[in-house]
Amino acid sequence: MPLSSQPLFRWRMQDAHDGAGVWKGVARFLRERRDFVDKVLNEIAVRGPMGASELEMGQKGEGGWWGWSDAKRAVECLFWTGELTTATRRGTFERVYGLPEKVLPRAIIGAPTPTREDAHRELYRRAIRAMGVATSKDLRDYFRMPVEGAKARMAELVEEGSLVPVTVKGWREQAFLDPAARWPRRVDASALLSPFDNLIWFRERTERMFGVRYRIEIYTPAAKRTHGYYVLPFLEGDALTARVDLKSDRKAGALVVQASHAEPWASEVTPVRLAQELKLMAGWLGLSSVRVEKRGDLAGPLTDVMS
Repeated sequence: MPLSSQPLFRWRMQDAHDGAGVWKGVARFLRERRDFVDKVLNEIAVRGPMGASELEMGQKGEGGWWGWSDAKRAVECLFWTGELTTATRRGTFERVYGLPEKVLPRAIIGAPTPTREDAHRELYRRAIRAMGVATSKDLRDYFRMPVEGAKARMAELVEEGSLVPVTVKGWREQAFLDPAARWPRRVDASALLSPFDNLIWFRERTERMFGVRYRIEIYTPAAKRTHGYYVLPFLEGDALTARVDLKSDRKAGALVVQASHAEPWASEVTPVRLAQELKLMAGWLGLSSVRVEKRGDLAGPLTDVMS
């Protein structure tokens, strides 16, 4: 999220502070553990930006991704209410928390807070510009917007011309078009997509747009996985043509393709373009080679291209 967008989300910070909707747990923790929370806040104010792992305070976590310590819960709650913000992230993707007034530019801190309605309208404008065409559900999901008020805001945007109602063949729901959207003469994209990329994050839209049922399988027992542990779809042109399960072998200096699967509409060019992207990713990760393991229907063609 660009820094300039920060004022548009102050309504969400207020909701977290008040415990509205899904934020009841945040407000409850801040209320019930206020003395502890204030100590955490003071520690960061005195010492500067810190990660939760540096805060030797409160009960330790139980291990695992969601076994949060008291300190981690405190800084996350403070983050969602806007009392802390992200100063940076470390190589492990750990968030480093800091006071907004010491991290954000003065112009952002002093920017006026729009009304909830104005903020929602602007976020929907940005969502349709990013997607081009979308259902109301797609628009809400892009910035995780609430259902309440959505219909009214979208009706206002239709009236002002920021959303154009359209019918999309094969879609059951009403769709909206960005009035500035243009159909390109050629789409020459080539990219490996993170499971958290906005293009595919809303799985319902992914299936509707690309005809691909994509699920992240890191929580699925190994024996029940279809495509692998951490699978990245491959965007080729305007289609998702393959998916690869990737792992970095730092000791061997290799990006390991643990499994590779082609979609039914993949072409002979797909393994060639996919190989190029895998080499780029390996270089970006500081790895010297790509190793393809023999799992999946694309493994053979990909190995031939890589050799």
